Amino acid sequence: MSVVQRRQVSVQTEVEEATDGTTNTARIVKTTIRTIHWDDLPHWLRDNQHIHAGYRPASKSFVKSFKSLAYIHNETVNIYSHLLPALLSVPLSIAIYRAISPRYETASHADITAFGCFFAGAAFCLGMSSLYHTISNHSPLVAYIGNACDYVGIVGLIAGSFVPSVYYGFYCMPNLQVLYWSMICLLGLGCATVSTIPRFRTPAWRPFRATMFVSMGLSAVFPVIHGLVIFGFAQMRRQIGLWWLLLQGFLYILGAAIYAARVPERLWPGKFDIVGHSHQVFHLLVVLAACAHLTGLLEAFDYRHSGVAPACAG
Repeated sequence: MSVVQRRQVSVQTEVEEATDGTTNTARIVKTTIRTIHWDDLPHWLRDNQHIHAGYRPASKSFVKSFKSLAYIHNETVNIYSHLLPALLSVPLSIAIYRAISPRYETASHADITAFGCFFAGAAFCLGMSSLYHTISNHSPLVAYIGNACDYVGIVGLIAGSFVPSVYYGFYCMPNLQVLYWSMICLLGLGCATVSTIPRFRTPAWRPFRATMFVSMGLSAVFPVIHGLVIFGFAQMRRQIGLWWLLLQGFLYILGAAIYAARVPERLWPGKFDIVGHSHQVFHLLVVLAACAHLTGLLEAFDYRHSGVAPACAG
């Protein structure tokens, strides 16, 4: 079977009626190709050869790229799996604030700031991700910039999740809070730098970029271990919602492993072009991980202000 015969191409046509005096004949005046096959992609749009069809052609237009929100292609799930949670994060944060702010007299603006950092980081990450996947077919330059924004969004999510966990984990130890917040800020700055400055975006710097992001992700281990040494497992389990943090880490690692292995599309090429390929699974697991982290924060908030947690000395 030839390449042309096996390509799955979706087209949209506009038909104009032309009158020749006696009969009406249909004349096609415009044909817009909506999705194309891997073989028809320009080199800069090729990423996963196990996904055969459903690609948007290069648009060279922001309007055309955003119009792709209205039809189905192989980026649709990637876009909406992060766009919808990003949009929902605003009303969700307001609803949670209204629900928990009057719950305890000891709750303060510091708690609002802590939760605000999480929601801001999550919304920023999910928003940048959905934006990148929407405009990634514009042009090589726009795809490059969008990809950098996507990585900076990841930095925002990690930092935004880190801040409230450290706040509740070392609630009575402001010096340790500042220490770990400073650490995550420096690592975040480093990751943002290697994600945006062209010199560090070259293949030669790929190992360094990977090391920076791995270091930032694993940095959460240090305050957790430190807290376990100081407070013990039983207290830390409730003080930072430890089980939920462990679930979050598991979901992130699982998502990254699936994304790196390109499963299931690598095992069944062409079968998961529109729904179910590894990048989409990764996106969904990121959202679930964020939900797990939020649940842990709510548990930590209740523990701190319900009167069960030990009072701060002095």
